[in-house]
Amino acid sequence: MKSFRKELWFNAPARMHFTNITPDVRECLAESGIKEGLVLINAMHITASVFINDDESGLHHDYKEWLEAMAPHEPVSSYRHNDTGEDNADAHIKRQIMGREVVVAVTGAKLDFGPWEQIFYGEFDGKRKKRVLVKIIGE
Repeated sequence: MKSFRKELWFNAPARMHFTNITPDVRECLAESGIKEGLVLINAMHITASVFINDDESGLHHDYKEWLEAMAPHEPVSSYRHNDTGEDNADAHIKRQIMGREVVVAVTGAKLDFGPWEQIFYGEFDGKRKKRVLVKIIGE
């Protein structure tokens, strides 16, 4: 069995931002040479997420609105975590809701997706450099 590891780095332009990383993951898969196996993609920061869904702007807008309603950024004083001088308690909660990682099957050297599925990096405390781990195992 082969193993491949690569870090992808991002600097989101906004506090909350979704980036389609499917092309990056496909490049990793091609680089790995693995034809059958699994790929794990996970955010390496506790205020970011990786998830799978449709690449549709209305859906992304709805996610942002829903997440902000569930865990509003302001007032920052409403979160005990922020008593430490932080201002990102909401980002930790949003990450918990959206999830840390995804696993995708690899079949015939391709990501084995359902219709419309794409991989996204979700940033909830952006405007600074963060990374995603891509780990591929298989033959």
